[in-house]
Amino acid sequence: MSLEQGFLKDAIKRVQYYKELGDKTFEQVTEEAIFYQPSTESNSIAVIVQHMYGNMLSRWTNFLTEDGEKEWRRRDAEFDETHSTKTHILSLWNDGWKCFLEALESLTPEDLTKTITIRTERLSVYDAILRQLAHYPYHVGQIVYLGRLSKNEEWKSLSIPKGNSAVYLESIKQAQK
Repeated sequence: MSLEQGFLKDAIKRVQYYKELGDKTFEQVTEEAIFYQPSTESNSIAVIVQHMYGNMLSRWTNFLTEDGEKEWRRRDAEFDETHSTKTHILSLWNDGWKCFLEALESLTPEDLTKTITIRTERLSVYDAILRQLAHYPYHVGQIVYLGRLSKNEEWKSLSIPKGNSAVYLESIKQAQK
């Protein structure tokens, strides 16, 4: 496998991992928690998802052939509180990730050195992927944090539970024997 093929494979694996963190958060949170806004300057999970959806569709639709900031995108409206449902927000979540993953999966190693534009800024495809691998996990972290706040002691950890590092490491050692 070439370095470029490995990069694409690893990028897709990371994208799937971050989507999964969000999915596991959505499994735990209530409809009310999706729309909870901690302060007037904070975004709810719903607003974060609206923004990610708008960004993903804009960036990854016709990725190699059109500017990543589409004329039809209304970025400012993505940050307006919505009066919808958890089901609708999950639909946006899944549609955005689907667009992103399908675009990534369609790329070839040769595509990585091509140049695309986002808001007229010229970027290599490789750099554009890295840019989104920083942007989306940032927002997934916000979603997980808000979800965790909403569940408090009832939160089921998405990684090694607090205070259980030694138990986790021992279980790994046992599994390797």
